[in-house]
Amino acid sequence: MISDGIKEGAARAPHRSLLKAGGLTDEQIYKPIIGIVNSFNEIVPGHIHLQTISRAVKDGVLAAGGTPLEFNTIGVCDGIAMGHRGMKYSLASREVIADSVECMAYAHAFDALVFIPNCDKIVPGMLMAAARLNLPSIFISGGPMLSLNDENGKAMDLNTVFEAIGALSSGKIDESQLHYYEENACPSCGSCSGMFTANSMNCLCEVLGIALPGNGATPAVYANRIKLAKTAGMRIMDLYKSDTKFLDIVNEKSFRNALTIDMALGCSTNTVLHLPAIAREANVPFSLELVNEISEKTPNLCHLAPAGHHHMQDLYAAGGVQAVMKEVSKKGLLNEDCLTVTGGTVKQNLSVAKNLNEEVIRPIDAPYSKTGGLAILFGNIAPKGCVVKRSAVDPSMLVNSAKAKVFNSEEEAIDAIMNGKIVKGDAVVIRYEGPAGGPGMREMLSPTSAIAGMGLDKDVMLLTDGRFSGATRGAAIGHISPEAASGGMIAYVKDGDIIEVNMHEYTINLKVDDAELEKRKSEMTIRPQKELSGYIRRYAQNVLSADQGAAMKR
Repeated sequence: MISDGIKEGAARAPHRSLLKAGGLTDEQIYKPIIGIVNSFNEIVPGHIHLQTISRAVKDGVLAAGGTPLEFNTIGVCDGIAMGHRGMKYSLASREVIADSVECMAYAHAFDALVFIPNCDKIVPGMLMAAARLNLPSIFISGGPMLSLNDENGKAMDLNTVFEAIGALSSGKIDESQLHYYEENACPSCGSCSGMFTANSMNCLCEVLGIALPGNGATPAVYANRIKLAKTAGMRIMDLYKSDTKFLDIVNEKSFRNALTIDMALGCSTNTVLHLPAIAREANVPFSLELVNEISEKTPNLCHLAPAGHHHMQDLYAAGGVQAVMKEVSKKGLLNEDCLTVTGGTVKQNLSVAKNLNEEVIRPIDAPYSKTGGLAILFGNIAPKGCVVKRSAVDPSMLVNSAKAKVFNSEEEAIDAIMNGKIVKGDAVVIRYEGPAGGPGMREMLSPTSAIAGMGLDKDVMLLTDGRFSGATRGAAIGHISPEAASGGMIAYVKDGDIIEVNMHEYTINLKVDDAELEKRKSEMTIRPQKELSGYIRRYAQNVLSADQGAAMKR
């Protein structure tokens, strides 16, 4: 056992004494010590119930003969952090989570780990740590929030409230209606109920094989979520006994599976930040070109919010992630020999999967579209790429040209939007919000939701070197690389420039000739870095660009 390093022999008597000070008996100490990595806290609705999940996991570990010992990580709620300086810390927290898990696991010589994440940056942060540590590992998320219908029968989620702000400012609703959405759109604990970033990553854990079937879609408040947690606790003991480590499961083939189901589900654009960062830790090759290669041959089978009106509870009732995988496997698009934490292969797991609702999960021969939910666009404004959730874009905007209106911060853009300065045919360009320039690459649900709430999401593009929420819909193009702060071309866009996009051809270009662009580079100056302190200063100095997953320099 790895834990023998803290419990075997006379020289480890001080270590055992400290373990006994925590109430452990000799019988507990000499069993395999299983770290329970919990991200419980009392402010994030996706995490407020994770003590219950942890208790269930511990019950499973105890039933299977291990000694579970819990420790915690931080967890940021992107919704609460949205629209103020707190959002600078959201993506940056991913690295803190990975580092803190690494520190705890090595310092205390755990034999295996059970990870309990739920929300946006916690899942990838824990996956990055798991790849570094390469111990027997399993993931069990807290599960998604429920979605309720409003008085008109329309399903609500957090995005409903954000879009209602834009509707209020344009006179489409009054304050009493806004209050109604505020009171009813988020009715339970769990990660926000659409195919937003948290649920995207929890579903992809299932596809990677590092979480049990049901991990992605089983609602937080369902009894099956507790049963799944107990099973995860028991399964970690089997993984420990067979010495099946994280990198035995997560490899190049399973990453291709994850990208394939990402396209079929229509996952968040943020997966294109997190998967490269995780792949980097796992030493798995990854490129943005690979995203387009897989998107080009993978049909989009699901229109979950924000692309459509279905939510996670609908996906669960339809058969969950495994049913989506089963449909995709019919075209031979999955590596079915990949090992999973069930102890079986993908093929073995899918033998019992069924599609129970062909509207929520379209059959492979009748997809919503023949290509995947995400697209990486390349061109002179984004030579290293940028990303759009193509499945959430109105068909009329897939090929489009628009006139730039340029803003040097999210706040400037929101002010212009709320004051009616954005009109049909505009391309809102928000720069200096990248990983280093922001810093922290803020998520911009407020401007995209305001535009959607005003009914302009079919007429206005948004482009940024920052990023968008998984809840964003419309022609929202993020992660423009290189970013403005690094001298990327987005720093030299001017009001009135024409920007052309062809999402079918994966192109995006600023229609300004090369001579003019070179002139602008000599005349325009890059905005100086802001005065920063503390962790965010270190982050800004060491973070890589979005096309590299906004990971930290080694």
